[in-house]
Amino acid sequence: MRKLKNNELRRISVSEFKKASKTPLIVILDNIRSLNNIGSVFRTADAFLIEKIYLCGITATPPNKEIHKTALGATESVDWEYVENTVDLVNNLKKNDIFIASVEQAENSTMLNKFTPNASKKTAIIFGNEVKGVQQEVVSNSDVCIEIPQLGTKHSLNISVSCGVVLWDLFTKYN
Repeated sequence: MRKLKNNELRRISVSEFKKASKTPLIVILDNIRSLNNIGSVFRTADAFLIEKIYLCGITATPPNKEIHKTALGATESVDWEYVENTVDLVNNLKKNDIFIASVEQAENSTMLNKFTPNASKKTAIIFGNEVKGVQQEVVSNSDVCIEIPQLGTKHSLNISVSCGVVLWDLFTKYN
């Protein structure tokens, strides 16, 4: 077995990414404070051909040197938009028949391994603040809360790790 060189990875260009058929997933970042987490989410969204990222509330936007450190150029490939109010965004997406799923520990949440997305609908996945999580009003306006099963003592994951776990899982389910 031999490790592949960068020029052997068959990476697509930014223009090819823009034209590519996307995974029917939208990511919403609800008041994310860490610039490194924001950049990491961009990079993960690029890896799984995510349609768009919405940056809401206090979530910083590109161009930003700290976001760029972890995004490694993904802010150029992945479509993104800043929307100040997450609740307003969720309500607008619902009007466009987009299924809303908050990643949160909540009453009657659905474990990620038990969740099956509707193949005929786009799904918006909301990730919340590193300390406070997804705002309650956003949770209340969601169609479902998805919870990542965890068995250790902490019962929480970093938002960038949660994003990687959830997007990989849903990417495989859609494909």
